Amino acid sequence: MKKYILQTQNVTKTFGRYTALNNVSISLEQGKVYGLIGQNGAGKTTLMRLIAGLSFSSEGTIELFGSKSEKETQEALKRIGCLIEYPSLNGNMTAKENLTLHRIIRGIPNKEIEDELLEIVGLNDTRKKKAKDFSLGMRQRLGIAIALLGSPELLILDEPINGLDPVGVVEIRNLLKKMCKERNMTILISSHNLAELYQTCTNYIIINKGEVKKVLTLSELEDCCKHHIKIDCSNPERLVEVLERKLEINNYKVMEDKSIKIYERLDEKERISKTIYENGVIPIHFAIEGDTLENYFLSVIGGGKDA
Repeated sequence: MKKYILQTQNVTKTFGRYTALNNVSISLEQGKVYGLIGQNGAGKTTLMRLIAGLSFSSEGTIELFGSKSEKETQEALKRIGCLIEYPSLNGNMTAKENLTLHRIIRGIPNKEIEDELLEIVGLNDTRKKKAKDFSLGMRQRLGIAIALLGSPELLILDEPINGLDPVGVVEIRNLLKKMCKERNMTILISSHNLAELYQTCTNYIIINKGEVKKVLTLSELEDCCKHHIKIDCSNPERLVEVLERKLEINNYKVMEDKSIKIYERLDEKERISKTIYENGVIPIHFAIEGDTLENYFLSVIGGGKDA
């Protein structure tokens, strides 16, 4: 049975006449990394703020760890770690002093966690350097360390790789994967970097203009983007028989709508088309399909440039 860490039902958030989120319903399973994909203004940060308890929805419900009441929700929020928009740092403090401050505010007694987290995010050698002198990437690293205080079961990260160099991006990616695997942590991460999300996440939520447009797994995303020959016909059973017996094609998939996607011998489409026709299968649709991540994203949101 699936264990859901978070479930939202028809969540709507308005600011005056402006609707930032419109009937958003999502479910996050334990131990998965979810990529929240959307353009600027799509509603990513607003949704994250609602989940983290930093704002309140105008309509709808948000259930954390099965919480049913306001008291249960307040307790559930203690099991969340988040980095939303910009890290809350004291510029006149060092990285460790900032961690100490946040640890004390949150009532976490374990002092040893500070050095452990600084090493995990690669800031253990900053010593007496003040946060005001940190680069953007260093600030992001410290923000992630603060979010990890208390060993959260749900980690919410808004553009966490912003400002990181390529090495830092890989390190954070590996850290998130490790925490998900070893601690069974659920992670919700937003980013404009689609290629990076593709290498990090197990599931994806595409949002545009405050509405969820698509929810899919990594395998489903790969299936959408992987190049293939797509065939629609009135007799898919006969088509499968021809593919296997006449063409010896085994790398194919029958979709829910009964269309068939072939993932091999794409350079032999003329032969495939001729063979299936000669064996009594008349295709309604026959074409090579598949997209880049960026093109697929644009096709889902309608190709709009503003969100």
